[in-house]
Amino acid sequence: MKLRCAVLDDFQSVATTVADWSPVAGDVDVVSFPEHFGTEDGLAAALADFDIVVTLRERVPFPASLFARLPRLKLLVASGMRNSVIDYAAAEQHGVTVCGTASSSTPPVELTWALLLGLARGIVPEATALRLGGPWQSTVGADLHGRRLGLLGLGKIGSRVAQVGLAFGMDVVAWSQNLTKERADEVGTGLAASKEELLESSDFVSVHLALSERTRGLLGAAELGLMRPTGYLINTSRAAIVDQDALVAALHAGSIAGAGVDVFDVEPLPEDHPMRSTPRLLATPHLGYVSRSNYATYYGHAVEDIQAFLAGSPVRRLG
Repeated sequence: MKLRCAVLDDFQSVATTVADWSPVAGDVDVVSFPEHFGTEDGLAAALADFDIVVTLRERVPFPASLFARLPRLKLLVASGMRNSVIDYAAAEQHGVTVCGTASSSTPPVELTWALLLGLARGIVPEATALRLGGPWQSTVGADLHGRRLGLLGLGKIGSRVAQVGLAFGMDVVAWSQNLTKERADEVGTGLAASKEELLESSDFVSVHLALSERTRGLLGAAELGLMRPTGYLINTSRAAIVDQDALVAALHAGSIAGAGVDVFDVEPLPEDHPMRSTPRLLATPHLGYVSRSNYATYYGHAVEDIQAFLAGSPVRRLG
């Protein structure tokens, strides 16, 4: 009898076409779910008859309580090699192997710049006005050349965002708790003396930090209050790094010029969520990792993980 594999959050219904699943077709029946299960009860009911689950990024938590309700589950594949919402100890206790996949940093770098440029040049309101017969030019774009780009984090993604900023002729500075001058020099950026100095002096601030206890709530009302009224904030990292209520309040008050956000405290975003109607906000539905090449990697490696598991030699194990 074939094993059953569930693919979660296949919103675009492409999981079975962007990668070749034929290597496991003889052993596994694959079912993709284009809808999101927002409760543990709904998820447990949907996955009750599955032996393998492929989950996308960190959208679906797998706590101990869920593992206890899925006695058939033997393999959990999560895209990427880091996942903070899986209880690895519980997985081991319930005999579930957890594996990951590679993930490219290129798509989130590109989306960061899509949001930044969209905000700076008023792309959405201008394009909407053009289509709907609105005013011909109603915004004045913000310049990038000669302006300061402040990066919170200078890792794999932040450093590549920095290179693009430098190519635009921007003055790029960075800060994080552990960032050294040697690393900043290596990337070609300045090193801000403090988080506060970066916020006060930057025209654009972009967040590129991993979520941890040190970075959770790193930007609250006080920090946003340090930004220039002409400044823009971009967050394609993790929602919890920026206090969501404080950001909404700042945008309503106009204390910053705008924000580009790809990550939210609840995903998918509820229809009545305040961020769906917040002014000065350019928001996208967590598209940072969503690209054809990245999906091909995620699901291609998921197939490899399943093959290796069936052969008794799991690869890319997490936990």
